[in-house]
Amino acid sequence: MPARERYPHLPKAVEYAHIGWDFLILAAVVVNLCLLLFDSLFLIEPLNQAIATITPGFHDFYDSTIHSRFIYIDLVFVSFFIADVLLGWAVAIAERRYHRWFFYPFIHWYDVLGCIPLSGFRLLRALRVVSLLHRLHRLRLIDITRWAGYQFFAKYYDILLEELSDRIALRLLGNVQQQITASDSLTESVIDRVILPRKTQLIHEITQRLEDTVGQSYQQNRAAIMAAIDDLVTRTLRESPEIQRLHRLPMGQTASNAMQASLSGVAQRLVDELALGIHSTEFRQLIERTAESGFDSWLTVDEGSAHVTEQVLYDMLEMLKEQVRRQRWKDRYD
Repeated sequence: MPARERYPHLPKAVEYAHIGWDFLILAAVVVNLCLLLFDSLFLIEPLNQAIATITPGFHDFYDSTIHSRFIYIDLVFVSFFIADVLLGWAVAIAERRYHRWFFYPFIHWYDVLGCIPLSGFRLLRALRVVSLLHRLHRLRLIDITRWAGYQFFAKYYDILLEELSDRIALRLLGNVQQQITASDSLTESVIDRVILPRKTQLIHEITQRLEDTVGQSYQQNRAAIMAAIDDLVTRTLRESPEIQRLHRLPMGQTASNAMQASLSGVAQRLVDELALGIHSTEFRQLIERTAESGFDSWLTVDEGSAHVTEQVLYDMLEMLKEQVRRQRWKDRYD
């Protein structure tokens, strides 16, 4: 089943029909609340007598036509509001507005509770204006974000949310620090439960990175390495007493130069072979055995290394707490 959008794209005519219906419901809510308020005031005897004195015709009309039938009139409004909920639910299902068909009464809880024939619950239907404003904003008929009231609310909501999240984060980080200091075997647990199960993968990764690093470094610096080898062979032969005595013989200089070129070539080919041998199976096995032995030594834990590990973790968490304590909303709203 395809994913359902929270607010599917509807034709403009349908959106305007929703807006018109929302205005009608809001008008009915205003009329109903006004009737409830006026009828409650009508029951107060001094106000009742005042209305009878000032406008006796209206008093008689209201008393005989509306007040005496107020329960039935109010039930008409209740029936209208119930029909609105049922119709809105059906439309939401048809438009596939929510992820599940039964989400509507929970999302529009204010409309559902507003059907209860009590003035306090009836006021909840005034929240329909929020849904109306949101729809108008989505259609770009209004821009709520430019309203002073919205900016005021958004500012302090952002500050409140950041302060609450910071307090929660500080509490969680503090609890983690307490667990680190209270635990006697944190390092051993990390090694046994995190590192050792991945030992083979880690050794393979170390070996692979070593091969890549050495191979790439050799390719980038091969010319300099060869020049250094040639210079080393030349300097060694020049400083050798045996080679100096060879120079005194006939054709000694020629023999010395030939020896220098040969030794330099052999050394350069040897280095080339070593560099190419890095990617061989034998060399990889050697590196893996070396890494494994070093890995085991690195995982050896004593009291000092355990304390250092715990202190590093503790200080890292303390640094995070310092970052969280910084009230960044002051930088945004200065």
